Amino acid sequence: MNRSVLIFALLSVTVELTGCVTSTVQQVREASTGMGDGDSIVILGRRDRPSNDETELNFINCVSANLAKGGQAVSVIDEQVFRDAMFPWFEPRTAPVNTSDLPELMSTPVLADRLREIGLRYLVWIDGSTVRTDSGGSMTCSITSAGGGCFGFLSWENDSSYEATVWDLRSGSSVGKISSDAVGTSYMPAIVVPLPFIARVQNSACTSMAGQLKTFITNG
Repeated sequence: MNRSVLIFALLSVTVELTGCVTSTVQQVREASTGMGDGDSIVILGRRDRPSNDETELNFINCVSANLAKGGQAVSVIDEQVFRDAMFPWFEPRTAPVNTSDLPELMSTPVLADRLREIGLRYLVWIDGSTVRTDSGGSMTCSITSAGGGCFGFLSWENDSSYEATVWDLRSGSSVGKISSDAVGTSYMPAIVVPLPFIARVQNSACTSMAGQLKTFITNG
């Protein structure tokens, strides 16, 4: 068996299991909320410049998708569709850096008219990211004429920390904040075949935030 075939064989039988995740979600309400007929929301992440401070697009998409389905589903405008409709105010080079910049931006007459046209009621601004905070262990893999395999143990810890500010465009003010944090440790022991136990911390933070946002907005 040649090298490439053996590597493929090892990878093809690797099974991904679930690691350990601990998640918390908190909210601070500053005003009442609610959704009327024709109202919609948009979930935005930091896009002011390419940097480590940008909120991952897949996290924004995950929160949006979870808000738009299931019980108490709400109408969600896709982030890119919103940015295109609001061009050029929310492009990466011109987008506000944080929510404190929103009042002045929203007072722009042309922008205010566009927001009313698309029926946008709430703008949810998310800051945060998922980072690897620790890792350890070692693993070696070898291939010989008699076969091959991997031996060792790897572990790593990821931390997902996000905060969403909910902005009511009707009142022109913030109505509350929701934070979602998840910490998880992933493992990969290997005795011939690597067996990863993956802690899906970002997904956990996403589902927790989406669930809390849905309740916050519809039952305020």
